[in-house]
Amino acid sequence: MRYDEFRREYTAGGLSRDMLDPSPLAQFERWLQQSVEAGLHDPTAMVLATVDASGMPWQRIVLLKGLSHGGFVFYTNHGSNKARHIAGDARASLLFPWNPLDRQVIVGGSVEKMTVAESASYFVTRPRESQIAAWASRQSRPVSARAVLEQEWRLLRDKFGKGEIPVPDFWGGYRLLPQRMEFWQGGAHRLHDRFQYTRRPDGGWDIGQLQP
Repeated sequence: MRYDEFRREYTAGGLSRDMLDPSPLAQFERWLQQSVEAGLHDPTAMVLATVDASGMPWQRIVLLKGLSHGGFVFYTNHGSNKARHIAGDARASLLFPWNPLDRQVIVGGSVEKMTVAESASYFVTRPRESQIAAWASRQSRPVSARAVLEQEWRLLRDKFGKGEIPVPDFWGGYRLLPQRMEFWQGGAHRLHDRFQYTRRPDGGWDIGQLQP
C-alpha cells in the first residue's frame, strides 16, 4: 500500500472572519447543527486527549453529551484511565473530526468534575441497559474474557429487577472548560482556513487567524 497516494482536494467551502460568531461556543453549536443536518454519523463523537502520570498523552473517542456552564460535557467511570489522568492533570483537549465537511474543531482547556446532582440528572435519561452497563464495567481494568463482563451484566440485570437503578458512586460527569478553540476548514491546494479563539482574563475571546 502506498500511503502517499491517498490525497484529495478540500473543496467543501471556505471560512472567513466575518463568518465567525464572537463566541466560540455559539460558533461550535452552529457547526454542530450543520453536521447534524448534513447527516454525518456520530456528529457528537470527539477525541479526548489526556496525559498520564508519566507525561504520556493518550486519546480515545467519547461522545459529547451537552454544553453547560460554558463547557463540554462527557461521562465516564471515575476509575477509568481518562478519569485518573484528569485527577492528576486537569488539562485536556478535544477534537471533533467532521471530515465529510472538511472541518475540525479543536478545544483545549481544563476539566472539572460535575456535581452528583448533574450526573444523576443525565443518568436517568440513559437506556436501562446502559445504566446496568455502568454498574457492570470497572472501566479500563483488565478482564479475562467478554463472557465475564456479560455474566456480570446479567447478574446486575436480575438484581435490579424492574425497579429504578441507582446512580453508581463511581460514575459521573466531567466538563471541559475551554481556554482555546480552533476552527479548521479545509481549503484547495492545502491553503486551509484556521481561526483560533483565545480566552482573555476578563472572560471574553480574542480571534486570530493562523496559517495552514
